[in-house]
Amino acid sequence: MGRFTETERKYEAAGSDQPPVPDLAGLAPHTRELPPVELDAVYYDTERLDLAAHRVTLRRRTGGEDAGWHLKLPAQGPDSDSRTEVHAPLEEDQGRGKGGGGGKRRPEGEGKQRAEGPAGRGDAYEPPAVLREETAALTRGRALVPVVRLRTTRRRTLLLDDAKKTLAEIAYDEVRATPEAGLAATGSVPVPSGDSHWAEIEVELADGEPELLDRVEERLLAAGIRRSAAPSKLSRALGGRRPAPVPEPPAAGPESTAGEAATAYLGAQRAAVLALDPAVRRAEPDAVHRMRVATRRARSALKSFGRELAREATDPLGAELKWLAAVLGGERDREVLAERLARRVADLDPAFVGPELLARLGLPPAGTTARPTAPSSDRSSTLSSARSQAHAAVLATLDGARYFALLDALDALLAEPPYLPGAAAPARTAVAAAVRRDHRRLGAAVEGALALPPGEERDIALHEARKDAKRARYSGEAAQTVLGEPAAAHTARMKAVQQLLGEHQDSVMCRTALAALRAEAEAAGEDPAPYEAIDRAERQAAARVEERLPGVWAAAGHSV
Repeated sequence: MGRFTETERKYEAAGSDQPPVPDLAGLAPHTRELPPVELDAVYYDTERLDLAAHRVTLRRRTGGEDAGWHLKLPAQGPDSDSRTEVHAPLEEDQGRGKGGGGGKRRPEGEGKQRAEGPAGRGDAYEPPAVLREETAALTRGRALVPVVRLRTTRRRTLLLDDAKKTLAEIAYDEVRATPEAGLAATGSVPVPSGDSHWAEIEVELADGEPELLDRVEERLLAAGIRRSAAPSKLSRALGGRRPAPVPEPPAAGPESTAGEAATAYLGAQRAAVLALDPAVRRAEPDAVHRMRVATRRARSALKSFGRELAREATDPLGAELKWLAAVLGGERDREVLAERLARRVADLDPAFVGPELLARLGLPPAGTTARPTAPSSDRSSTLSSARSQAHAAVLATLDGARYFALLDALDALLAEPPYLPGAAAPARTAVAAAVRRDHRRLGAAVEGALALPPGEERDIALHEARKDAKRARYSGEAAQTVLGEPAAAHTARMKAVQQLLGEHQDSVMCRTALAALRAEAEAAGEDPAPYEAIDRAERQAAARVEERLPGVWAAAGHSV
């Protein structure tokens, strides 16, 4: 699988389906005309056009120099000319991809499924697994089916520098669009009958500077050619069937209402979850952690803005976000534990570090860097097994109806926020009040925990205080676009408290796991000494946190 950034602009003729071919002289030192090519692309989407609603396109194209499956993701910002493209070969394996879709390949056409539409059109191929995974959070269990076929005659002109390097490509496309089987009639808009035709110009940047696009555009505008009203060929082909874009809450600012501030923050977390979903499926480093943080931020916002959003709507969603965070946490906690144990083992006296210890902790043998995927002795690591099981549980969750229903519920809340009367209040007032409430809550939790003697009860209380620190941090984040620097400074202070309490909880978690591992080791006749040494180091680390906490809290003891 390949991933690229495409920077291009699309144009059409004003008042005509046939834009004139403009004079390109002087735009670059050299130009080169290329022979025409015939492109045949079938676009895939759900019958509800979920991809199109998110400004995503997926096609299977033959002809030209880059035949294959092409997934185009939205531009990075409303004014951006750049989109991310993900490519997979035509023969890409249909099974679950690993780390980017590599795997066995099949002969062209093998394994394809027949899909006859109302007019008995053509063959439908199942999109490659790697691209289905990229779009799973948008399609949510609904099948990807052919919706439009585009046949394009493309004539290209290359703009070259003196070294004959391509600066930009200008493509003149004559397009014929045919509706496919998946474009089912719904509502009052019927499936288009027959083909539609148009011509357009695409200007794609290669090795040139972005300002070259501006100079080409000036030439096109002077020739009566304008920016295309449709963001993609598919969008134009859909015509009246084009779905409304999924609404994105506007960014909050100093003049926003409290409700707008709440939905803006929730919208940002929804976007983060959707963006991280494919990264989690690909097992990218830190993706699970970042997705878990986004779910926690969303849940925290629902609590912090309880006076602006109706709880009968937000409480069920909050419960589902808590569930998702817990599933993600199963894998993340094991990641943290493995990293922490690796650091502790590195600090041990080498005499303690034998192959038995490394195998039981799931660490690579001495002198290697790769973690064994299947330890060969009876001491196979329960930690490695638990991590594999946790990742499998995450993947199963992301393919499940409950997760998709959660995403639907979040979309519905943002589309029609359940505002209470307090949502109309100025954000400055309401957001500051929410930040102060969360700060007071954290203060009570920290002081209550410190009042307890060291031991299990204090450990539990400090863990609860950590949760309150996260909530205080996240409400501060939500306030930054409204309150500015005071909220940013508050967030930094809350982050310091949270991180310190997180260090303490990681130590507690490590000691709990270590006790079980030590019991396994002793039952197998292994030396318990290294486990005892790590346990001592963890207890000392926790004690240092408890010693530092009063000072850190004192420094963070004021709100906005």
